[in-house]
Amino acid sequence: MIEVAATMARGPVFLAGELMECLITFTNPMSHLSTSASSEMLAWASAQIHCQFHASESRVALPTQGNKQDVQAESDTVLIPSRGERGQCVLDTPPKILFCDLRLDPGESKTYSYSEVVPIDGPPSFRGQAVKYVYKLTIGCQRVNSPIKLLRVPFRVLVLQGMPEPPFPQDEEVSPSNPFLEEEEASRRDARPLERALDMLMVTTSRRCPHMFNITNMRGKVAKFCIFKTVYRLGEDIIGTFNFSEGDIPCLQYSVSLQSEEEIQQQYQRRPGQAVSVTGHGRHLESCLHTASSHFSLPIPLNVTPGFSTDIVTLRWRLHFEFVTAREPMEPPIVLQNQSEVTVWAGAEHVDIWKHTERLVFFVSR
Repeated sequence: MIEVAATMARGPVFLAGELMECLITFTNPMSHLSTSASSEMLAWASAQIHCQFHASESRVALPTQGNKQDVQAESDTVLIPSRGERGQCVLDTPPKILFCDLRLDPGESKTYSYSEVVPIDGPPSFRGQAVKYVYKLTIGCQRVNSPIKLLRVPFRVLVLQGMPEPPFPQDEEVSPSNPFLEEEEASRRDARPLERALDMLMVTTSRRCPHMFNITNMRGKVAKFCIFKTVYRLGEDIIGTFNFSEGDIPCLQYSVSLQSEEEIQQQYQRRPGQAVSVTGHGRHLESCLHTASSHFSLPIPLNVTPGFSTDIVTLRWRLHFEFVTAREPMEPPIVLQNQSEVTVWAGAEHVDIWKHTERLVFFVSR
């Protein structure tokens, strides 16, 4: 028996175009004191990245594939990283051999380093209602005349929109390097692409340009809404303000919901005019009768996927507004200037209301 363990030094989240590094350890767990202990021989081991695509049959109509069968693919001695997985493999990197003819004595272990640039032409990791894109690092190893065994390590890929191609140029400095600081310089050089990506992300999402919207219905103006920007990063708070003092229609209550909408491209829709799939990620509800102004704050979860588009699906982000307004004018409570006692104002028991919705689409980046 051989134990295989994989460790990603930087964690399980990567930008497309970033260098992934993984330490893979092979161990013979038998104790040398055991009477049945013996050496283990592995013929070879390799590793590669692949992206698995899965679609809901009730929502996505994919083109039928031919009946061609690969004879080698049916053999359990041929390395196929997506063997036994649901869906289709839409992206994979060439396999890299870790070793050949490895002998492990009882209690012995060997560690190998695997590195690969995460492909920039693939989709981001995404688990939607109709479509899923899942990235995995697959490690395959085999004993002589034995089936291949696979170890799959899932990880997450984020695609940074608007990054120049290639996003992380592997350029080398022409200035002399210090031979005593090779490791430090190498780590700095590896960190530069990530720093450039994060700098670009910070610049893009830190630009503030207030956008003003008038909220109206068929009877008049309800409020003025202000949002300070329309590009956000994961984990950031979406902040907006309402000004009801300029409205003609009394607003009793409003709610703001953070939603993502997953739309299947028309040629892959199971039914004509198929509705988009909407997922809620947070909601703010507040009563605002006789309120001059109000604001809300909705955090963007860290585990969601930024907006993206492929040949099959498009993911967008939006704010969904709901307003409950009164059909008739409502007089505010009157407070006298020289009144010294506390006044209790009781709201109306019955109010004839009108409810309408608004939507605002915005962009969520890494």
